Amino acid sequence: MSAPIVIPPKPPMPAVKPKRPSRFWRPDRTSMATRSMLVGAGIVGVLAALILDPGLASIAYVIVGVGVVIVFGILTPPRMTVTQSVAAIGMLALLGVAAVRGAEWLVFICVVAAWVLFTWTLIGGRTWTGILLGTVAPWRAPHRTVNFVRRRKLATRSAPRVPAARVVVVIAVSVVLLLIFGSLFVSADPEFAKIFGGFAPDIAVSNPLARIFAGVVMTFGTLVAVYLRRRTPTVDAFAPAAATPLPMWEWAVPLGVLNVLFLGFVAVQTKTLFGGDEHVQVTDGLTYADYAREGFWQLMAVTVLTLLVIAVAVRFIDRRDAGSRRLARGLLGALCLFSLVIVASAVHRMWLYENQYGFTVLRVSVFATELLLGFVFVLLLIAGIRMSGKWLPTAVLATSALALLAFAVFNPDAYIAQKNVDRFESGKSIDVSYLRGLSVDAVPALDRLSEPQRSCALSRYRFGVPGTGTSAPWEFNAAREKARDILEARPVGPCLQMYTVG
Repeated sequence: MSAPIVIPPKPPMPAVKPKRPSRFWRPDRTSMATRSMLVGAGIVGVLAALILDPGLASIAYVIVGVGVVIVFGILTPPRMTVTQSVAAIGMLALLGVAAVRGAEWLVFICVVAAWVLFTWTLIGGRTWTGILLGTVAPWRAPHRTVNFVRRRKLATRSAPRVPAARVVVVIAVSVVLLLIFGSLFVSADPEFAKIFGGFAPDIAVSNPLARIFAGVVMTFGTLVAVYLRRRTPTVDAFAPAAATPLPMWEWAVPLGVLNVLFLGFVAVQTKTLFGGDEHVQVTDGLTYADYAREGFWQLMAVTVLTLLVIAVAVRFIDRRDAGSRRLARGLLGALCLFSLVIVASAVHRMWLYENQYGFTVLRVSVFATELLLGFVFVLLLIAGIRMSGKWLPTAVLATSALALLAFAVFNPDAYIAQKNVDRFESGKSIDVSYLRGLSVDAVPALDRLSEPQRSCALSRYRFGVPGTGTSAPWEFNAAREKARDILEARPVGPCLQMYTVG
């Protein structure tokens, strides 16, 4: 009798992983630029070539920015949503900092933040990955933008010419030529300038090749913005897929241990964290530098690392289970509360250090950054109430933009100069050589100093404030103009040496 045939069981089917996006861009072989898009981009490019000097903070930044927004937001369908419009206004507000502040480092940060809001306006992005990829999407779009423009050219080869378009182009070219050459003639001959009565602005052509390059870049960049509005890439599709939830104890134990550590640190070090002057004075061998500066950086590192821990932990929590949600709220909420105490301690330490040793750009900037991180923890607490944070990336982006605008209104260079002058007037030392490196924003406060400290602190402006004295309205900067008025009324004298006065 033959042995029965045994059929081996089929191997289990492998788990089907979620399909990852295969393309960053949506298929596109038909979209083409319209006449209004091309003309608008060209006008923005000419405008940038005429008025924009990247090395000079001025109102020209926001003027060119308005032109770009008009092209991609009004001339390009579809109509922008309310959220997009608010983001575009925020972008222009950040660019507007260049018209009122003279601190180059602050203007640079605001321009970078404006770029982030600009790309978010075009592309959107509801995830951290989407927002990050959106900032680099324009750099991946040049080839597609070229095709976007070429299709327009190919489609209109056999089409009849529209006289109206010719009229518009001829008028635009004529106006541009009139402005350029008329302004040059006005600059060259005062008698010729009297004929126009000041109608034509006085243009000082500096580095024409750089200006032409800026015009070309802005023209093409505007067309890239138009293309991104028409064919928005799928940036959010590249966000990491939801992680497989872990058993409750696997994430609860590490978070619980970390909470115990935070609780012990806050409880044992309460006197150290908030003791301030009294704690430093009664502790042998402890200086303000040891207490404030070193402690601040350690506590700031704790703040940042805690945000990373929370970001990783929430991915492995089973939000469908009521018990897991309750425990996560408790552990993560406690961690956020402890972190807020750490933030308050770090801010307190830096404030003591600044009042003892003086204010600098670095100290004021990290102070403001720590405050922003503290507000992020507040947002995390709010998100933890419902264990849902889909809105969190957008909220952090908006909060960061508003915080940066508030920081610009705060006027850090002026504040630093004012506080250091106050310290000097109260009998403490002053680092004149450091104050000399501050921007024109600091001139009103430094003008309060007595001689020779005043002239030494303002020695870089002995021969005038760079960027002033021009009649071009697009080179206006409020801080430079105010500094010029102050120094013209009270000129800067000679400074023989740089020193720290105590």
